[in-house]
Amino acid sequence: MKYAGASIERRRCRQVQVGSVPVGGDAPISVQTMTNTDTLDVASTLRQIDRIQAAGADMVRVSVPSLEAAESFRQIRSGTRIPLIADVHFDYRIALRVIELGADCLRINPGNIGRRERIAEVVGAAADAGTVLRIGVNAGSLEKDLQAKYGEPCPDALVESAMRQVDILDELGFDSYKLSIKASEVFMAVESYRRIARQIDAPLHLGITEAGAARAGTVKSAIGLGVLLMEGIGDTLRISLAADPVEEVKVGFELLKSLHLRTRGVNIIACPSCSRQNFDVIATVNELERRLEDITDPLELAVIGCYVNGPGESRAADIGVTGADPRHLMYVGGEPSAKLGTGELIDRLEAEVRARIEQNRREKTSGGDIPVHQQ
Repeated sequence: MKYAGASIERRRCRQVQVGSVPVGGDAPISVQTMTNTDTLDVASTLRQIDRIQAAGADMVRVSVPSLEAAESFRQIRSGTRIPLIADVHFDYRIALRVIELGADCLRINPGNIGRRERIAEVVGAAADAGTVLRIGVNAGSLEKDLQAKYGEPCPDALVESAMRQVDILDELGFDSYKLSIKASEVFMAVESYRRIARQIDAPLHLGITEAGAARAGTVKSAIGLGVLLMEGIGDTLRISLAADPVEEVKVGFELLKSLHLRTRGVNIIACPSCSRQNFDVIATVNELERRLEDITDPLELAVIGCYVNGPGESRAADIGVTGADPRHLMYVGGEPSAKLGTGELIDRLEAEVRARIEQNRREKTSGGDIPVHQQ
């Protein structure tokens, strides 16, 4: 079910190309994460990247802390087709090497790369190779003079730091960059992004940095990024969790799906369950999520435990089920379709979802009139 008035006017900005993925302009908001394996362990890193890609990530960031790690990055680059962002700090030689090795994007802070000529050399190499730069400003690593000036991290300090980096790239005539301006404090991050969005026309990478463990980090990210996205701010994002990177990707897509900014996979609408439920809603939804995780085509499935809100939600979804006694009513395309016993509920819903997905694919192939979704 989509509210007719639900629309977000995106902030206008220029577009950059990170490998095969456009960022900014009218491109879909992209979802990324970062590997947490040892970059020197190429096999483990590639296995994690495969899992991240299967979860739907558009690009992956890999830390490259040393020249030795840069040589491992060469093997990682050749072992995957997903766009890769190399994360480099302090040593301009590492930045030059990963550009040479085919990084699609380089995450740096120009201010910590070194002397002006070294920054110019990195920027020149990026321009020649078509490598996008991502300026990364973080409340936890502000310049010492800004810390002294403001006393503590604040939006003014973050924006001033960001504009220093922007000025460097502007002076060098380089505009193929995106920018992040992160803080772990939600209000600070939101206000910093609002301010920088008014000052530059580069794409913005969103994140609430060091947001916390899975539950707390998801909540903080949903609040902060949700506010910004609803205001039209943001062109790519990472949900920063102390958790498996795959979970970051999943949460990112759920956030975008809830705002109708991306559609990917089955969107399950489920009641929280109560004493009125006529089947175990929680167990049913958990099992359906597990079984349907491989589906990337968009589809809406409603799983409602009783007959209070069940019919309305089930009719509005592509497929829905309403709990009833003794048999539960399944809806397909807004119409009652079958009465199901509890024991067959999960199998029948899975089968119906897969059948509907296959039907939609056939209609799309034959040029049928079906809704167009951003995946």
